[in-house]
Amino acid sequence: MGVFRLQSLVSNAKQLIKLNNKNHQDVPKGYLAVYVGEIQRKRFVVPLSYLDQPLFLDLLRRSEEEFGFIHPMGGLTIPCQEETFINLTNRLHY
Repeated sequence: MGVFRLQSLVSNAKQLIKLNNKNHQDVPKGYLAVYVGEIQRKRFVVPLSYLDQPLFLDLLRRSEEEFGFIHPMGGLTIPCQEETFINLTNRLHY
């Protein structure tokens, strides 16, 4: 059941990537724009390789729990503090 949930999460993230890239031409190929923050959200552009990282997938799971896959900003929204997101992404290898 965990594998199915992970595949669903990645599949839904890929759908958001397609929508996001159509709406924001400034996102380079191979990257994804995400919105990070609990109240005020800031836009970050991250490599798609983050979708293979367990720490990033944990953030996606939390995002799914809070927002489902209806994201108010029009792109992938990650409900965590900006500082936490930056610290996590600094630890990822891509």
